[in-house]
Amino acid sequence: MSRRTMYDWNDLKSFLAVAETGSTLAAAQALRVSQTTVARRIAALEEATGLALFERRQAGYALTPVGEAMLGHAAAVRDAAERFDQAAGARSRDTAGTVSLTTMEMIAVTILPPILRALRTAHPEIHLQVDSADETRDLAAGAADIAIRSSKQPSGGGLVGRRVADNPWTLYCSREYAELHGKPQRRDDLVLHPFIGGGGNVWGPYKAWLQRHGLEDSVVMQYDSAAGLLSGVRSGMGLAILPSFLADSDPELVRCIPPRKDDTTGLWLLVHERLRHVPRVRTVLDFLALELKRVARG
Repeated sequence: MSRRTMYDWNDLKSFLAVAETGSTLAAAQALRVSQTTVARRIAALEEATGLALFERRQAGYALTPVGEAMLGHAAAVRDAAERFDQAAGARSRDTAGTVSLTTMEMIAVTILPPILRALRTAHPEIHLQVDSADETRDLAAGAADIAIRSSKQPSGGGLVGRRVADNPWTLYCSREYAELHGKPQRRDDLVLHPFIGGGGNVWGPYKAWLQRHGLEDSVVMQYDSAAGLLSGVRSGMGLAILPSFLADSDPELVRCIPPRKDDTTGLWLLVHERLRHVPRVRTVLDFLALELKRVARG
């Protein structure tokens, strides 16, 4: 029965160095290790292969005929390793640089940080700039490279998008609030509960929703930022409309009523078509898509 063995690359390097220098001492100096280490690695390689690769002589190490025959194969492994290292270096240089990302503040301060930490670990050559301003950045004008947006259907000239998750908006409260006051089970019950308003660019559609349901007077406090709105709901102060992609993954929050069946809002990853094949932008896009889909499944 044949047996396949994976040889230690360091053993092969020692074999090549001794073959080229003729001694373990010179090989050790070239490899910047001890002479004992080189001798041990040669012995380990001979044991692993079952071959006598060198004759130990007083003047040094001399290749046996078998060692001579194996030398070309070991050199080929070294050449392949060098090509791999060169390709990896070139790839790293291709992906190095700055990538700017724009998204709503709620996502920037909740879902995104652990994802960007993992991205930084995997690709330290990429410098990230995160913009969570209320204004929608114009990707076509170069205001950002990548956008994460909640939308039914993104619009904009030249944009290429991936819908990475469903993201309907509906009503949430904190677990503490639900335990103390109960959570509304029907839309008719909403008038009995306080609402938290505001949320920066969230407030426009949110306010319109309150007006449609005659609940504008139920707002007891208003924040000027999405992070403030989220903190108010978590504190147990009242109810608020939140994106389900974020809120359903928050253990402190409870969904009060299901979203409307006609709510087709999704979470989108967007990039302008001129940047879609730029290596560093593609790397960030693919990483974000994978991680955001994982969050959605969770």
